[in-house]
Amino acid sequence: MTPATAAGASAGPAAPRRRKSVTGTRRTVAALFLLPALVLLGALVVYPIGYSVVRSFYNASGDGFAGFDNYKALFTDDGIRTALKNNIIWVVFAPTVATALGLVFAVLTERVRWGTAFKLVVFMPMAISMLAAGIIFRLVYDQDPDRGVANAVWVGVHDTFAQSSAFPKAHPGRDSPLKPDQGGFITSATVRTGESVALPLVGVAPDQMPKSAKQAVRAEPQPGRITGTAWQDFTRGKGVGKLGAVDPSEFGYAGMRIEAVKDGKVVASAKAADDGTFTLPAQADGARLRLPASNFKAPYNGVDWLGPSLVTPAIIGAYVWMWAGFAMVLIAAGLAGVPRELLEAARVDGANEWQVFRRVTVPLLAPVLAVVAVTLMINVLKIFDLVFIIAPGSSQDDANVLALELYRKGFSEGQPGIASAIAVFLLLLVIPVMLFNMRRLRREVRR
Repeated sequence: MTPATAAGASAGPAAPRRRKSVTGTRRTVAALFLLPALVLLGALVVYPIGYSVVRSFYNASGDGFAGFDNYKALFTDDGIRTALKNNIIWVVFAPTVATALGLVFAVLTERVRWGTAFKLVVFMPMAISMLAAGIIFRLVYDQDPDRGVANAVWVGVHDTFAQSSAFPKAHPGRDSPLKPDQGGFITSATVRTGESVALPLVGVAPDQMPKSAKQAVRAEPQPGRITGTAWQDFTRGKGVGKLGAVDPSEFGYAGMRIEAVKDGKVVASAKAADDGTFTLPAQADGARLRLPASNFKAPYNGVDWLGPSLVTPAIIGAYVWMWAGFAMVLIAAGLAGVPRELLEAARVDGANEWQVFRRVTVPLLAPVLAVVAVTLMINVLKIFDLVFIIAPGSSQDDANVLALELYRKGFSEGQPGIASAIAVFLLLLVIPVMLFNMRRLRREVRR
């Protein structure tokens, strides 16, 4: 063994060399630059989390140790249990629907020339704050069809197939020959052919009469038939108009349905003309005339979108409107990296477009879809703004979520201990989802 070899053997294995920074920056300098960010992170994130954890073990006043009583309230308080149930609904449905719509939009916009413009329109709601979106959808879901877009469309579609009555408030006046019957009105006496029957009603304002309504006319008797008039009978003062008689200023009930009833069966029916006159055949002889309840059905007022049963799905719809564009943009970016050769090979092998989408496109986009869905899950776990603004006071309890309940317990009900426990519970729910997302992102970086 040579002296040099012996010297090298005695020195032992070489110490690992320190990895130099790519930019040549020393660790001390890097730490100094990171220090302000670390201080802010500690002051704005770490300290509030630690304080919330400690505060969650104390009572409302903060001077008495409550142990796990605040955490027990998470599962015994009715408001918190409702919030937890609604959060589960949000986590299951909102990210799924938003991701699915984003996938569909991303795939379809690749095939049209105006795809970029469509993406811009769908993504535009992301530029709107949650506050503004909540105000917008509070108006969209308004119960009044003259204000709420959703009910305006719904009522329009409904009235196309089932027209509502124009006389919901009509009813017999003084000394009327009509009496109530199963939601409608019926004559007290039977009618005979050759008679002219008067069916006076009141209760409909002149501006609420159908546009086709004309000045009422007294129907002339006809042999072998029953004639009559259904009209708005009113008097405006002593000596002006005559009760029970057609006056020049009174309108006929245009479109009013009249039925002739014998032994509980309808033997004939007619529809009043624009001047309120109608004619029934001889089969109506000896029958009583009925104005069925359908004449007085209240106008269809649409769906109570913000009622107790639909308020949560309605708010989820507003959330999807905002975040489907976010999902679409991320998925479209992932779709741009899909090898076109694989898609073309599948088509050459005989696969149709649905099979290509389901068996090739979706599996290749699975990592991107997972990232989008998990990101939206984290987002909906702490949803607050939309629920607080859209849900009216009457149904806010039914739309309650954990973040809103945290706000209510901490600021409205004066229970900061329970509010802190809810905050810690939310953090525990978010952490596993965040870790899953971080692991997936690291895998993507390694690839």
